[in-house]
Amino acid sequence: MHELQNDFLSIQIKQVGAELVSLKNKETGIEHIWQGNPEFWTGQAPNLFPVIGILKDGKFIYENKEYTMPKHGFVRHNEHIQLKEKTTDKLAFQLDYSEETLAIYPFKFRFEISFQLNGKSLSVNHQISNLDDKPLYFSLGGHPAFNAPISTNEVYEDYYLEFDRKMDLRTYLLNENGLVSDTTEGILDNEDKIRLHKDLFIDDALIFKNIPSKKVSLKSKNSGSVLSVEYKDFKNLGVWAKPGAPYVCIEPWLGIADVEDTDQNLKTKEGIESLAVEKDFQASYTIDIA
Repeated sequence: MHELQNDFLSIQIKQVGAELVSLKNKETGIEHIWQGNPEFWTGQAPNLFPVIGILKDGKFIYENKEYTMPKHGFVRHNEHIQLKEKTTDKLAFQLDYSEETLAIYPFKFRFEISFQLNGKSLSVNHQISNLDDKPLYFSLGGHPAFNAPISTNEVYEDYYLEFDRKMDLRTYLLNENGLVSDTTEGILDNEDKIRLHKDLFIDDALIFKNIPSKKVSLKSKNSGSVLSVEYKDFKNLGVWAKPGAPYVCIEPWLGIADVEDTDQNLKTKEGIESLAVEKDFQASYTIDIA
């Protein structure tokens, strides 16, 4: 476990997967990261690379060859990520390609993620480097789960998500195999708030493609703003929890789970990013504590 703190916040990062497992407000003592109660979900804030969600039949095709890839990729449970830098305000981790990764993902890459404190803000910064002699195809995302409620005298239904603008917003429904269908359901109609309730995620995650808003706040109708997540570098957003669980995941995504009519070709996968030889790619999101 790696720890970092300033005058306002303290964080803990688990070495396996470089996963954020604690984000505490030192002034209030409140823990904002879900603590992984196995009754609901043992994850806390997994890092998603090089795919998001599931692949059709758990596979993709690259240059006419099939590769098997676990849900959300291979970073989130990875034991080979190394701490590369620790300063007074930053923890930086790195994972390089290996024979093990090449067997399931035929690209030479470097995955870097850093966590930086600045006042009451935590920036989660990613850099993907193409070390190969061909374009690198990947998706990238965050999956932080935030406690809701954060006080014993409140319930889940006291909380809501508020975007930085009013929008018409539709979610793409998943089919019985967890693939993204063409069927959509209206969530917002020139509105900016999604109320949390126990049945909100009964059909799995809310999936917002190319969302116009780039900032969303978790708020309580009783105690006001809790935190916000800003994700200017990410095109899509997922919102999810296990039904009945006291948390909500706010997930910035570059990419998406496979669509149900996919041909499984990685190069043409919906939402896939392509990185040229010897190039780097950066994307960050920021969590601000109220």
